Amino acid sequence: MTPFEQLPYRPCVGVVLVNRDGLVFIGRRAEDRNEPVDATHAWQMPQGGIDEGESPEEAALRELYEETNVRSVEPLAVAPDWFAYDLPEPIARKAWKGRYRGQMQKWVALRFTGPDSEIDVHRPGGGKHKPEFGDWRWERLGRTPGLIIPFKRPVYEKVVAAFEPVLAATR
Repeated sequence: MTPFEQLPYRPCVGVVLVNRDGLVFIGRRAEDRNEPVDATHAWQMPQGGIDEGESPEEAALRELYEETNVRSVEPLAVAPDWFAYDLPEPIARKAWKGRYRGQMQKWVALRFTGPDSEIDVHRPGGGKHKPEFGDWRWERLGRTPGLIIPFKRPVYEKVVAAFEPVLAATR
């Protein structure tokens, strides 16, 4: 078995979806997800793997649709760096068949241009994808690190630092 510290990171994308009021989409993880979360830390922004041959921007659009049903967006910014987090080792050994120690994420900010009714976390991707979220809301970006599962918090702090100036400039 490969030592945990030598496992690679899974290449992923994270999405900061911003509404007209400068608030960001957060979803509460679906209750049937096998992740160690409590009610306070069950919230996160959309994220997911980058497919072979796919750019982070393409992955962001695909993942956003697959998790929220949203397609009405305009690009705002891409984080200049990749942000990584490690899963706790027992979880990492089960997730993704133990091939990765965590995720290396490229974050993309998108402006939501549609009506809130376009968001459908219960039938995402036109009903073709299993729901990732059981509920959703708009939230201030700066509050998101306190809502995320603690092992992902440092990444969310970097996301806030990278995108707060972008959000401030677009208000």
